[in-house]
Amino acid sequence: MLLRNLIISLLTLAIAIPAKGATESTDSVSPLRPVFAAYTFEAGSGHLADTYLTPLKYSGWHMGLDYTRYQAMGFDPDNWTMSLQGNLSVDKTDNPARNATMWDLMLSLDWGMMRKFRPLPGLTLAGGGSTSLNAGCLYNDRNGNNPASAKGSWTVNLTGYAAYQWKIGRLPVTLMYRPTLPVTGIFFAPDYGELYYEIYLGNHKGLVHGAWWGNYFALDNLLTADLHFGSTSLRVGYRADFFSTKVNNVVTHIYNHSFVIGISGEWLSFDPRRPRSGRSRIVSPIL
Repeated sequence: MLLRNLIISLLTLAIAIPAKGATESTDSVSPLRPVFAAYTFEAGSGHLADTYLTPLKYSGWHMGLDYTRYQAMGFDPDNWTMSLQGNLSVDKTDNPARNATMWDLMLSLDWGMMRKFRPLPGLTLAGGGSTSLNAGCLYNDRNGNNPASAKGSWTVNLTGYAAYQWKIGRLPVTLMYRPTLPVTGIFFAPDYGELYYEIYLGNHKGLVHGAWWGNYFALDNLLTADLHFGSTSLRVGYRADFFSTKVNNVVTHIYNHSFVIGISGEWLSFDPRRPRSGRSRIVSPIL
């Protein structure tokens, strides 16, 4: 009897130890954090005004290339996500008489972190902050001494998004709206009539200004729909971008409205030096 009880106890212990180890191993497996990326082209109308170059408003076309990336944060992937966005755009505009042209070339980079909330099934709201670097130039071929107006800024922004997943028939669709609003920062602006040659000679006074809504206002609105036909999705949408500064008696307005089209999808990358587990769960970077 004693021998039988000892054998039963040893068998029970042998079964329990691997089961416990498997449970701990499953709990300790890090979730997979796929990268959501979108590559888009935008085209629409552009409107420029810069009193450093001309008192007239110029209107024409706008085009741009955009890269967007989201990924869940490693420290709390279920609730925090990060984003990276890069945009290169060009505007070609004419004055009201159509006898002068003004160009605008801008490059912007934005990185941010957002906290996610899920108030309803299929709906995700996120809010947080980002930081942006912007650089570019307006060029008016009609001006002689000063044909260009350089732009540059670093800002801290409020940002967030609302994402909703639904279906059109059997087609899954993710509808998303993201605004980005600068709150503070610094930006470059010369004095009215100041030549860039004077800056080159050493006149650097009053070139850098603190940004606030009284002298620097910008709002980037991006509304997109991702149509999930397969592993790669079709992205369509609309962008409205507004930029305005007023300092040193120089007023600048850059407005554009554009249609957005491109591809998007979620991709996983693996480190070959680390073992992979089939028990890992996947955390969406957006939803």
